[in-house]
Amino acid sequence: MFEGVQVELKMTKSDDMELGMTTKRIESLTDGIYSIAMTLLVLNLALPGIGTGLMPAIELHELLFRQTHEFLNYVLSFILLAIFWNRHHQQFHFIKRTDPTHLWINIFILMFVAMVPFSTSLMGDYPDETIAKLFFGLNLFILGSLNALSWMYATKDHRLVDRGLDPRHITVGLRRGAVIPVIVLVAMVLSLITPHWSSCVYLSIPIILAHPWFRHTKHGK
Repeated sequence: MFEGVQVELKMTKSDDMELGMTTKRIESLTDGIYSIAMTLLVLNLALPGIGTGLMPAIELHELLFRQTHEFLNYVLSFILLAIFWNRHHQQFHFIKRTDPTHLWINIFILMFVAMVPFSTSLMGDYPDETIAKLFFGLNLFILGSLNALSWMYATKDHRLVDRGLDPRHITVGLRRGAVIPVIVLVAMVLSLITPHWSSCVYLSIPIILAHPWFRHTKHGK
């Protein structure tokens, strides 16, 4: 009887190792980091001179107008973080388990998510500086590349997804993962030519991702 129990315990332990760790903790931590990062973006919005008496002759509407680029950067970064979060949600709809390597890939993803408020602030403080644009772009490029790597690692030989997952879903995920790094590279190159307008390239990301070729359709086409 005891031998039967021991065999059953060994089988259970073996099955657990084969299945890998659950994704619940990753998803919970990810939601928390994204919500904090998206909230911190608003701290980049400030009106210089308010309450200091240094600029008494400047009207409020003029101060707000001077912060137009800050508001635009806030909206841009918020939307980009929302796209990254949505991308993560889509991936983990199919990813059923994780392992140490995949876990660390996602930890590094969150590290660069947490850096977005800083890179956004840097771009806002130096709107015409190429270095600021490149730093922001590099932040997004690494973040996008890690997201793509997470999906590639999880779906390689169905490592962390169900064996029955349609290969077309995997292919669509790979296409979506390539969009952001490619667009970011275009924006970074453009920042070397005209840094003031290079950020406009990022607005093409949600438009491209909305194309049927980059979406999971009902019939998997």
